[in-house]
Amino acid sequence: MVTVEDVRRLALALPRTEEHLVRDRVKFRIGRIVYLALSRDETELGFAFPKEERAALVASEPGTFGLPGAGDMRYNWVHARMAALGPAELAELVTEAWRMCVPARVAREHLEGGVPGGASDPAPGGGVGGGEA
Repeated sequence: MVTVEDVRRLALALPRTEEHLVRDRVKFRIGRIVYLALSRDETELGFAFPKEERAALVASEPGTFGLPGAGDMRYNWVHARMAALGPAELAELVTEAWRMCVPARVAREHLEGGVPGGASDPAPGGGVGGGEA
């Protein structure tokens, strides 16, 4: 089982990530794009995930992953039960969600151990971050 502090530690270590409290919910974003969001009770984590792959992810582990509500299906978004995630799986989910939201060069430099790109690199356009976790 992973905790909110595990999510926070991983997310805030990634370049350009900011933590915000929005309507009593912890969210992590890059600019205006949300890539991680905790449910109000902090038992679920919503995260950016490719639309075309999410049905397969949910089908592979339905006890761990779930689709967003009908209003959020337009986003690249999936939910996970925090109690069902292990530390390595959380690290992968957080990193991959972050990669969907930053310029490719920033992700590449960070993951290869280089100096992250400067603020002059524009973040990709919206449509990634979902609404509710």
